[in-house]
Amino acid sequence: MEYRQLGRSGLRVSAVAYGNWVTHGNQLDDEAAGACVAAALDAGITTFDTADRYAQGRAEEALGRALSGVRRSSIELCTKVFLPVGPGANDSGLSRKHIIESCHASLRRLGTDYVDLYQAHRYDDSVPLPETMLAFADLVRQGRVLYVGASEWTAAQLRAGLRLAADLHVPFIANQPQYSMLWRVPEAEVVPTSAELGLGQLAWAPLAMGVLTGKYEPGQRPPAGSRATDGFGGSFIARYSSDLLLSRVRQLRPVADAAGCTMAQLAVAWVLHRPTVASAIVGASRPEQLAETAAATALRLDDELMRHIDAVLGDLVERDPAKTARPNDVPPAWRPPPAAG
Repeated sequence: MEYRQLGRSGLRVSAVAYGNWVTHGNQLDDEAAGACVAAALDAGITTFDTADRYAQGRAEEALGRALSGVRRSSIELCTKVFLPVGPGANDSGLSRKHIIESCHASLRRLGTDYVDLYQAHRYDDSVPLPETMLAFADLVRQGRVLYVGASEWTAAQLRAGLRLAADLHVPFIANQPQYSMLWRVPEAEVVPTSAELGLGQLAWAPLAMGVLTGKYEPGQRPPAGSRATDGFGGSFIARYSSDLLLSRVRQLRPVADAAGCTMAQLAVAWVLHRPTVASAIVGASRPEQLAETAAATALRLDDELMRHIDAVLGDLVERDPAKTARPNDVPPAWRPPPAAG
């Protein structure tokens, strides 16, 4: 495993991180979740990403149980706040009330006294940014949070957040965008701004919800037990499920073969070669998947291979920076054509 500094901070994270968005508390029971976490640790993964919203808190609880007994200082725990976690008027957003209450609830579920990285899951236009950053600052001073980050913030939002963070002495060090061979929305604005500001990227969905592994074939039903057959995960994967896109992804198989790796490893290695990326967040429903993707850190992709990937994917790559903070959008070319009549 490779370990990288997160932005300009002193925090080091594993180049492959384990995320439990659609797995823990939803697809996997405690035994399976524990086996995946154990496999992650065996592969050298020390960075674990979750959120209060995932499975309505059950994902944090499952991760906390799976990591029980692991030396706390040997891992980096990352969680997030913003999305609704209840029916109340203050059960979402980035108000001081919700941030403080959600952080305490996340700590209880994770079974820890602090999180290494606490991230604003989205930007909140309804709350003054100084209120949000002051709440983060207080959590840092209390020792509940070591570092602060954001997810799917625009370049302008990141700039504003960093200015306030500097005034409040808050270590704002990271951004978590969707980023993959197919989704390059951060490259036009967020990546160069992050490089300027010293923010590291924790890239989510580097496998494009599993599509870049090559396991989904055009014109065929998804494999039994895959995420696409799950009611929750399937709703996200459906956005990528056009025969046009799947046919183009199939053309990456010989590229991976020539590089001596699997398609999943190729996709993760591609993300890890992008500027400012510190870690690629991968999920898993089986322990062996983590051993496979962790090995991607050893791959070195040359310029010719990177150009070959670009040539294969061509006009299906989404690059529109306006889709930052709208990470579930996909370009029309990916969608199946409407039924006749």
